Amino acid sequence: MATRTRRTTLDPQVETVLRAAEVTHHAEIMAAARTYELAATWAELHPGDDVDPVVDDDGNLVMYGDQPLSLAGEGAPTVAEFAIPEFAAAVGLSPVAGRKLVGSALEAKHRLPRLWARVMTGEVPAWKVRRITEHTHRLPAGGAQYVDAALAPIAHDCSFAQIESTAMTAVEQYDHERFEELRRRRAKHRHLDIALGDAALNDGLVPVTGLLDLADARALEAAVKTKAHALLTEHPELDLDTRRAMALGHLADTSLAGGGSGARELVIYAHHDSRQTHGVVNVEGGSSPITIDQLAEWCRQANTRVSIRPVLDLSEHLSTDAYAPGSRLREQIVLTCPTCVFPGCGRSARRCDLDHITPWHRGGATTSRNLAPLCRLHHRLKTHGFWTYRRLTMTSFEWTSPMGRVYLSDLTHKRRRTH
Repeated sequence: MATRTRRTTLDPQVETVLRAAEVTHHAEIMAAARTYELAATWAELHPGDDVDPVVDDDGNLVMYGDQPLSLAGEGAPTVAEFAIPEFAAAVGLSPVAGRKLVGSALEAKHRLPRLWARVMTGEVPAWKVRRITEHTHRLPAGGAQYVDAALAPIAHDCSFAQIESTAMTAVEQYDHERFEELRRRRAKHRHLDIALGDAALNDGLVPVTGLLDLADARALEAAVKTKAHALLTEHPELDLDTRRAMALGHLADTSLAGGGSGARELVIYAHHDSRQTHGVVNVEGGSSPITIDQLAEWCRQANTRVSIRPVLDLSEHLSTDAYAPGSRLREQIVLTCPTCVFPGCGRSARRCDLDHITPWHRGGATTSRNLAPLCRLHHRLKTHGFWTYRRLTMTSFEWTSPMGRVYLSDLTHKRRRTH
């Protein structure tokens, strides 16, 4: 029988690697702490109180210009909304992620001083305190102080369950109204979640979760069980779990047909280059690539209407004399740039405004080259926040911030391979 001898001394090279790993790990913690500190400092340099209210001729507040944001709890300073994207771009975050970072930094610095101090010394990683601030920003000042005092000594190794438990105790003691609201919500928090946006994480399958009343759950179980058993005749090769999943979709078809709404309406944006032989189709909306056979199976299901749109040439120059683009031009822009073109923004172009890069009132035409998708925030930022941008290629853009800093946004890898 082979035996192993325990090393009593480390090989010098092994010791060097371990020491280097420790130093690197500590450097990462301190770098994150420094970014956390700079986020708070940036917000303090751009207080929301300094933002001039944007009003119309009648004195009504217009919510298109720069606005003060309260990103942390009571007692923390506000920050100018249009200041966030500049900092986010500088540290490589999307504007949404940048807003969360700044809000957490303000919450920790101004309402959780003990935890803040431990982050600044590297004793507690910034990510751990960011998790804590998710639970404290709605607490009154006394509740935040309670959480700070309770968690600061143990934050370096406390569990997420401890964080949530401490935060809930603070809610109970310092925010009775909210505690009652949460109690009532727990008493009637039935829900059904169909996570369509998570399809990409599950190879095109969609997680369905929820909490049902017992009577409703029993009725649904009986219906699914009956339908899954009926599917056994048609699909004897499938296991029970698969047939139960299919049964839920079939129940939806039956409900739609019985309710007089007619066929199942399944809207899918599928892209396939006919020159390719791999038989893979790209589906918009968060799904992984699927096979042509799988797409055909979806379309063959009973009560499903199928609509086929013509192929667009993304290199074709389209234009209109009108301000608003037609459906064909809009589709071309969306396929060329499938997300907002602001650096780091991933919002789907189908939910964006189509912006005239050279404004319409300055002679900008409604053409393939002069239109780009911008989400509402970044459309406002361009119109009222002194950001400018220009198109370098059909899928790359150069943005200039109010401070004159230049950021590139390249969506070439997102462009649909449509011909």
